[in-house]
Amino acid sequence: MRKEVVLITGANGEMGHGLIQHLGQQGTFDIIALDVQPLDDHLKPYCLRAIQGDILDTMLLGRLVAEFEIRTIYHLASILSTKAEYNPEAAHRVNVEGTLNLLRLAVEQSQWQGKPVKFLYPSSIAVYGLPDLETKRCAGKVKEYNWLEPTTMYGCNKLYCEHLGRYYARYYRQLAADYGQSSVDFRSIRFPGLISAVTLPTGGTSDYGPEMLHHAAQGLPYKCFVRPDTRLPFMAMPDAIKALLQLEAAPRSALSQYVYNVTSFSISAEEFYQIVKKAFPEAEITFDPHPNRQKIVDSWPEDVDDSAARQDWGWQPDYDLERAFSEYLIPAVRQRYEVARQVR
Repeated sequence: MRKEVVLITGANGEMGHGLIQHLGQQGTFDIIALDVQPLDDHLKPYCLRAIQGDILDTMLLGRLVAEFEIRTIYHLASILSTKAEYNPEAAHRVNVEGTLNLLRLAVEQSQWQGKPVKFLYPSSIAVYGLPDLETKRCAGKVKEYNWLEPTTMYGCNKLYCEHLGRYYARYYRQLAADYGQSSVDFRSIRFPGLISAVTLPTGGTSDYGPEMLHHAAQGLPYKCFVRPDTRLPFMAMPDAIKALLQLEAAPRSALSQYVYNVTSFSISAEEFYQIVKKAFPEAEITFDPHPNRQKIVDSWPEDVDDSAARQDWGWQPDYDLERAFSEYLIPAVRQRYEVARQVR
């Protein structure tokens, strides 16, 4: 008998940490963790197996199909926006071809099981592309179908993979005699900038916020690469995990679309600076905008409309701006580096 499992790719990343801990503490599902890096030791007890491997390795994915009955795939692996701009072709291979490999795996699993396999796909506000600052400021809360002209390879990859997921869910092999049997249950969330107290930022263009916080807590100087007036939507990492789990648990019949915006609060870089400076008065933070990174951030919306998620599956963040910083980020980040200093 093949063992029923949940597969998490990109398991050693920011979101993977939170998701594995949450699912592991629940103890409802056996977890297969897959990442190109070794899984952190403290996460291994939560997992049935931790595999160091690449989502581009079709032989590896084939072994997973043969050995396990995968009920849900959380496909978190990707090359993020800033890194993707330095090597767009490599980003395309990982972000698109890797996703295609996982969708094929889901199809094969669904055919084995005789029912759809759930495929949870974190997308991003990088799929949006507003042409100028005036348009951005006038756009208000951007809906899922507006301004879909991304300016980065990462954004292009994410938008295309949303379409791939929709295709595999609704139209896969639509001319075949067995069309419609055991398709993939694809569900995607467009996340805003994510802020974690547990893990360090890993190459996102919205990471100036969390980088500012982590540098301040360590007593390290930080040059913020965007203007003080730059405004984006953000979310605390526990809410990102909550959103993924809520969407996974929602009945398919309740979902009116395949891709949903979620958000918690919008904040400017200057407001971020003021909050961090109040918590860490000795922090050395300056603003030194990087013209090209600034241009990318300027193409992303100041806020997004997440009313569809609220209506269809009851989305509501636990952490607004005040709670995110006072109850989660600042206490946890401060404790993290105080413990590190004591260990040294």
